[in-house]
Amino acid sequence: MNAELLGKLARITEEEKTILEQGSGINRELYYSREGSTEIDSSKVLDNGRQIDIRPHTRFVHFPKHTHNYVELIYMAQGTTTHIIDGENLVLGQGDLLFLNQHATQEILPAGESDLAVNFMILPSFFDESFRMIYAEDNPLKDFIVSCLTRQGSSSNYLYFNAGGIVPVQNLMENLIWNLLTDEPNKRSLDRLTMSLLFLSLVNHSDRIKVAQNSYEQSLTLDVLRYIDQFYPKATLKNAADRNHTDVCTLSRIIKRQTGNTFKNLLEKKRMNQACFMLANTDLTIDDIALNIGYENISFFYRLFRRMYSMTPREYRIRQMS
Repeated sequence: MNAELLGKLARITEEEKTILEQGSGINRELYYSREGSTEIDSSKVLDNGRQIDIRPHTRFVHFPKHTHNYVELIYMAQGTTTHIIDGENLVLGQGDLLFLNQHATQEILPAGESDLAVNFMILPSFFDESFRMIYAEDNPLKDFIVSCLTRQGSSSNYLYFNAGGIVPVQNLMENLIWNLLTDEPNKRSLDRLTMSLLFLSLVNHSDRIKVAQNSYEQSLTLDVLRYIDQFYPKATLKNAADRNHTDVCTLSRIIKRQTGNTFKNLLEKKRMNQACFMLANTDLTIDDIALNIGYENISFFYRLFRRMYSMTPREYRIRQMS
């Protein structure tokens, strides 16, 4: 990470000075709105009117078990930190990212002076507005990742990205931290665009995602969505089941329960997304596009496209050129 940014993050805060001088715990008034509460309140950690904000992680102290009424992203800029999420130990190394939804229970063991983590506090509405900027089309893998962070009743309350060494992710994290620490001009738009690009990069490296150890269904769903994303021209439910050593009926139920869609629907969305991209950005014939995305029955492709977009592939192409 940039030396100037590391320098800013390494400064001893007023809260940390008190902890070191008095041997005290965290200052509850900085985090909680009610006496005895264990839920960190967004009104305490987010400036009024903001949907996203940042603060260096408080070192030298055990942070007791708590929840948040916002989505939290933790980025490990340097060193390590140990988190206990819903009873499961997780050690973040340099470059790693940890997303916690609003239902996660978190506890953090004391960090040393050189262990520099950055906490992002994000209201769920931030995701909706941000992703509309660059995700005009459906993306089942992205949709599932976002749903894990924002919906209630998810089988796992966190997503851990082993992102160390992924240069685009590290660069985007530096940009996001810089924007939030320095109050750059056009800050609001820069925050949204950078977070959107970050998620796009993370989706492209979805093989680095880890979920809770007890979340078999969520882990299975991520693998199936990655499989569709990579092998959509020839993907089948049976092959997806075989590669995960399960049966077709069980996998179908899990996919439907976790995404709200059938395997067939998810595959069609991915194929149609690719068709739209090729129609807008290549000179391939419509028949060749249909074959490239996995449809040998050209008539079926035309019917499916019209049903999904209320226009023919040719009409879509003409509209994109105008």
